[in-house]
Amino acid sequence: MQPFEEVVTRHGATVLRVCRAVVGVADAEDAWSETFLSALRAYPELPEDANVEAWLVTIAHRRALDVGRARTRRAVPVATLPDRPDTRADPAHRDPDLWAALQRLPDKQRHAVAYHHIAGLPFAEIAAILGNTPDAARRAAADGIKNLRAHYREDGNP
Repeated sequence: MQPFEEVVTRHGATVLRVCRAVVGVADAEDAWSETFLSALRAYPELPEDANVEAWLVTIAHRRALDVGRARTRRAVPVATLPDRPDTRADPAHRDPDLWAALQRLPDKQRHAVAYHHIAGLPFAEIAAILGNTPDAARRAAADGIKNLRAHYREDGNP
């Protein structure tokens, strides 16, 4: 089994993009950290033939939902906004209008789009994460892309 540090290096960016798609940019790093803390505890028991990326995306989905729920339970006053946005190489920062359109999608559609088009997971694995069938996951992703195109165009973008 490869060292856990290599797992983080190889899949960290994908996990962060998935976390951003589920809870947004503001809470994504907390969800990312929680994902890898949970994964570190469970990693020694992971079977050799496991799909590590799918396993991490599943953990990221759950931890991101936990972080999102925790956010709704606490008030966080902010006096000023940061001067500069996070400049990591991420599509959300290259096109904030597209990110806003993604955030407007219903949860199932947003998650299906993120897991399939951002993380590259097959629909069978997405179905397991979302608790539905592969056909339902495929339909949610297709509907999400359709809605995303409509919202993105409504915002005056190509």
